[in-house]
Amino acid sequence: MTTLLINQIANHTKTIRLGSGGMMLPNHSPLVVAEQFGLLSALHPNRIDLGLGRAPGTDQLTARALRRGDVHAFPEHVREIQHYFNGSPKKQVRAVTAENQQVPIFLLGSSTFSAKLAADMGLRYAFAGHFSPGEASEALSLYREHFKPSEHLAEPYAILALNIVAGETDDEARWLFSSMEQLFLNMIRSKSLPIQPPRDLTEEMLPHEQAAVKRSLAGSIIGSLSTVQAELASRIQTLPVDEVMATSLLYNQADRLASYQRMSRLLDKDTLLKDHDENWFSSR
Repeated sequence: MTTLLINQIANHTKTIRLGSGGMMLPNHSPLVVAEQFGLLSALHPNRIDLGLGRAPGTDQLTARALRRGDVHAFPEHVREIQHYFNGSPKKQVRAVTAENQQVPIFLLGSSTFSAKLAADMGLRYAFAGHFSPGEASEALSLYREHFKPSEHLAEPYAILALNIVAGETDDEARWLFSSMEQLFLNMIRSKSLPIQPPRDLTEEMLPHEQAAVKRSLAGSIIGSLSTVQAELASRIQTLPVDEVMATSLLYNQADRLASYQRMSRLLDKDTLLKDHDENWFSSR
């Protein structure tokens, strides 16, 4: 599904980069991943990134249906994918579509494990701050401090994923954000439901559920454009990141699009850090 969606978007765009967030290796053969992303890169040169995760990314029943592999083999599987991209006609097993394709690899993580592995392997790193904000500072700092340059990457490069909802007002944004709160609440309750319409959850959550949802979504940025600007500027000034990846899982497609359109006004660094310390950018 991921590769089909990437190809479909690439066919209807010309310049944006497209990547997976991500290919969870317990669910996919390294050979197939290399073949598919090598072909995507050949079809859309210089536009494809490959994000790799070590968790199944789903519940146990679904993982079993996907013929879940061993999460402990993640480092070995990453190296196997690199092996296919490097390519050699003399190798017995080849991913021909992947050979000599320049596809940047990102290791995805919500803890320090993948941060350390990405640093040791000299790869790019993306931290899942949209559902595991507690370890963001430690993981990102560890990655940068322990990074070893490689043939793939001379300097560390880190992405921080965040839930960001930019509404017309702070109140509207908080109301829209309740759909994301419901999504996490349903996961806690082991309910597999689509994104639900916004509603007040104040009286619905038990104390332990409220604490769990709050903990998972603590890194979210919700508010009007000016509120988002101030909080995002503050966040990137205190965390060693090169890029922010925003996600807005809202119920209504029009509201989701409007949120991203508002955020797009902050793409220019001068706009984002207006009235803030602009030296942050020059130091990275």
